[in-house]
Amino acid sequence: MADSELQLVEQRIRSFPDFPTPGVVFRDISPVLKDPASFRAAIGLLARHLKATHGGRIDYIAGLDSRGFLFGPSLAQELGLGCVLIRKRGKLPGPTLWASYSLEYGKAELEIQKDALEPGQRVVVVDDLLATGGAGLEHLLSAAQANWGPHPPIPRNHERCL
Repeated sequence: MADSELQLVEQRIRSFPDFPTPGVVFRDISPVLKDPASFRAAIGLLARHLKATHGGRIDYIAGLDSRGFLFGPSLAQELGLGCVLIRKRGKLPGPTLWASYSLEYGKAELEIQKDALEPGQRVVVVDDLLATGGAGLEHLLSAAQANWGPHPPIPRNHERCL
């Protein structure tokens, strides 16, 4: 069943070479979201993967602004977990924790509500890609005293602002 689900999802992902810049292949997930069967398959595949790799040792799914908002809440629901939001700075009300990180073209900032996580809670971050923002994310979740990972090595080109 997993093979047929994977094929269904793979068939719906479109590739656009040289978008948004030359040398980049943009993977468009819009057709997956448009088709209920492929979206359900994607969520099921992700949920089974997390159950196999983490067992019952996840407290929350964290959806990273903005594509993580598309899969995070549905994945959390499938796993019977809550979903917390990690947003671009200035988008969340109330007290927040934030971190700044460097991009090849400037800086960006992420934030989470200060009361979103308790110390030691285990979080899986959902997004389409963790690249240069990973360093800011690492410090943001560390400031919230959350456990996350395992994760790939993260570039150290950040500025800690917590």
